[in-house]
Amino acid sequence: MKKIALTALAGALFLGTLLTDTADAKATTYKNCTELNKVYPGGVARAANVKNKGGKTKYKPYVSQELYDANKKSDRDKDLIACEK
Repeated sequence: MKKIALTALAGALFLGTLLTDTADAKATTYKNCTELNKVYPGGVARAANVKNKGGKTKYKPYVSQELYDANKKSDRDKDLIACEK
């Protein structure tokens, strides 16, 4: 019984460490849209409910407020989607 409890506790601590490390990671700032689109082909949207001003796009944007804020300079049309394609 003690082994199971210790294993569960160790697993919970390990999982908690992974989650906090991911949450504390800084968002990457990309030099330009070409670099950002290599990782996120559809660009980065600030929120899921944001509408694209440019019309139809080829790819759906990745949603992340932190990543969008780090690459806000790449949103030329100010529609809250950076580097949309």
